[in-house]
Amino acid sequence: MLIVTTDTITGKELEMLGVVKGSTVQSKHIGKDLMAGLKNVVGGEVKGYVEMMDEAREIATTRMVDEAKQLGADAVVAMRYASSSIMQSAAEVIAYGTAVRFK
Repeated sequence: MLIVTTDTITGKELEMLGVVKGSTVQSKHIGKDLMAGLKNVVGGEVKGYVEMMDEAREIATTRMVDEAKQLGADAVVAMRYASSSIMQSAAEVIAYGTAVRFK
């Protein structure tokens, strides 16, 4: 499945099928959360959370692609990510875009 952040795909005429999305809520276990708290004191990148968000984006993207496939899409255009904090140490990530079929 082709996924682009642009509204068009060069050389392709597109039939719009509709908005597709995928989301997940991820959290880290207490040990990782304690280490992140210590990192907050000394500063620097919190690798456990970087890994968590990478995993969340991957899951959300896969779910979005699955939804696009159910519509018979060839691609997703105007794809975006959004995230929000659900509670302490948990975040939602959503991937969304427009499913299209090549004409």
